[in-house]
Amino acid sequence: MLLDSAPAATPAAPATPIAAPGDAPPASPATPPPPAAEVPPHLAKLNPEQRAAVTHEAHSPLLIIAGAGSGKTNTLAHRVAHLVLGGADPRRILLLTFSRRAAAEMGRRVERIVDQALGNQASGAGRAALQWSGTFHAIGARLLREYAETLGLSPAFTISDRGDAADLMNMVRHDLGLSAQATRFPRKETCLSIYSRVVNTQAPLEDVLKHWFPRYAQWADALRGLFAGYVEAKQKQQVLDYDDLLLYWAQALGEPALAQDMGARFDHVLVDEYQDTNALQAAILLRLKPDGRGLTVVGDDAQSIYAFRGATVRNILDFPTRFSPAADMVTLSQNYRSTQPILCAANAVIGLAAERFTKDLWSERASAEKPHIVVVNDEADQARYVAEQILARREAGLALISQAVLFRAADYSAQLEIELVRRNIPFVKFGGLKFLESTHVKDVLSVVRWMENPRDRMAAFRSLQLMPGVGPKTAARVLDAIEVATEPLFALESFEAPPAAAEAWPEFVALARVLMAPAAPWPPVFEQVVAWYQPHLERMHDDAHARAADLQQLERVAATYASRERFLTELTLDPPDASSDESGAPLRDEDYLILSTIHSAKGQEWKAVYVLNAVDGCMPSDLATGTTEEIEEERRLLYVAMTRARDHLDIVVPQRFYVQQQSGFGDRHIYASRTRFLPNRVMPLFHSRAWPEPPPVPQAPAKASLPKLDLGSKMRDMWR
Repeated sequence: MLLDSAPAATPAAPATPIAAPGDAPPASPATPPPPAAEVPPHLAKLNPEQRAAVTHEAHSPLLIIAGAGSGKTNTLAHRVAHLVLGGADPRRILLLTFSRRAAAEMGRRVERIVDQALGNQASGAGRAALQWSGTFHAIGARLLREYAETLGLSPAFTISDRGDAADLMNMVRHDLGLSAQATRFPRKETCLSIYSRVVNTQAPLEDVLKHWFPRYAQWADALRGLFAGYVEAKQKQQVLDYDDLLLYWAQALGEPALAQDMGARFDHVLVDEYQDTNALQAAILLRLKPDGRGLTVVGDDAQSIYAFRGATVRNILDFPTRFSPAADMVTLSQNYRSTQPILCAANAVIGLAAERFTKDLWSERASAEKPHIVVVNDEADQARYVAEQILARREAGLALISQAVLFRAADYSAQLEIELVRRNIPFVKFGGLKFLESTHVKDVLSVVRWMENPRDRMAAFRSLQLMPGVGPKTAARVLDAIEVATEPLFALESFEAPPAAAEAWPEFVALARVLMAPAAPWPPVFEQVVAWYQPHLERMHDDAHARAADLQQLERVAATYASRERFLTELTLDPPDASSDESGAPLRDEDYLILSTIHSAKGQEWKAVYVLNAVDGCMPSDLATGTTEEIEEERRLLYVAMTRARDHLDIVVPQRFYVQQQSGFGDRHIYASRTRFLPNRVMPLFHSRAWPEPPPVPQAPAKASLPKLDLGSKMRDMWR
């Protein structure tokens, strides 16, 4: 499963030193920007650091360390535009981002910058700048289709989402007899998570089990057999999962001729959010550009917080060494978001990290208000304090939507949510059922996916059972017949359906005949699938009318794609969170508070931020203190939370946590200490206070003269 070692650059000292705590920032080794008088108009609004990054020598490897709020996206867009304006062929620029939205936004910015720079000479150069931009997975899927025949893949391979991949894993798990063990074997979702972590981290299975899934370490050999069977099942069905899009791409690049051919297609490769890449993605970049020529990566080691997804901070920390001695580094340290006191506190917190690139954020936004550390009695007082501050700032003119409450884990906000409801403070907390996870949407997409790739056993298994009278056994018999048949359609036409399915079967075969035709028209064939599914929808669901609206929405989405293959690929790689319902009565008060985990808040900003549970055991989490690397990532989490704030930052420290018992919460409690990431040495940068203010101690009234009583003698006399 693991890749061969990628070609490594000759080890050397980093182009810019990695700091120990307290180091001063070094001078950037990059070529200084031109004098202000020589600055082209399209670069005039950039600061000197940003211009140095944008105008850096185009063909040498470049690492841009972009601090929080330093204009990273704007700088990267200007660099792409600057390359195009300098004569780079826009068709030979590859931009890799971590979301489709980011790629689209980058494209709009580049188009605007290029067209403004060209003025009247603009002829769509900006629009042509990013023909190859998107997520790692989307670009991987596109290249794998182009090289499919060379790689032994069917160009019509389908991409399974996480749910379908887990179902296929479960089918193999059952076939191998692993679901009938005397001791607990991991469930399908856990098996898929273990498999995914092995692939993305490129770590041995035993190491992954030891560090991330220790309770299943005894099943190493069985899991290895399960994963081998899972891979064989995918290959037999010409199905790829999310991880395969990277794994196949990386394996293809392991062939020198293919690596040279793919790498030669792109003169420039630019990567956003490089601190969030995993080992597999780093291997892809190293094989595309082994000497780093034309490679630019942008990121911030201090914001690397996604190790649970397989990301590793080592990629960005080791970049200068991997591409030494040619690699350069530019640091963006001017922050356009937060006030200077907030940045001073955040700098102090991250400055205690064991290893980092030296970078101290600064801002022209002066303020006399330090960030607050607020000590409260318990979680109930924490909820009351936050609610009161939110309302007080709202009365002072700060809208609720400009305020956010951040926390390490989703359940930390439970007490606060109750308090917000009690005080009639509307809030939004991210989560809920994803659109593509709803049953009726998965049903329709399974039919389309199967007709696109008749070897997709999971999609076929679901599709067949939509008909009355077809259960798992009949569906399995159909699939076995298709597997040995030369033509899948012939197997369907000649299959003798059971009597219970006799009425529905001919209509299904007629649909298959249309969809499996080589030139099936798109999107009309999708409309035929929805029309075929409609009576089954009404039969299986009481709320068929509401679900039908989702399918109508899906029809409109399908009409925006040029082919069935593009529709299925894009919908799998960039699934929507939900589908909108009919418009309702207008909301008279559309202001609301934001509740968010810190991981979900990355990239966002608010005028006021409240950080909950800043105590050891919550931050760092008890579950993330096993290694130094885990503790350092927890430190970066606090840093990310702090740097979301523009004007006001409150970090709340509850002292008492009640222990849950079988009958709920009783009087048992523990005391917590302030998080280790806020030691005494950084406290002068904060305003510390307790809440609520302790009431003054009442003076005892003057006592009348009373006779003295010898209670000690009375107690002794009781036992004489």
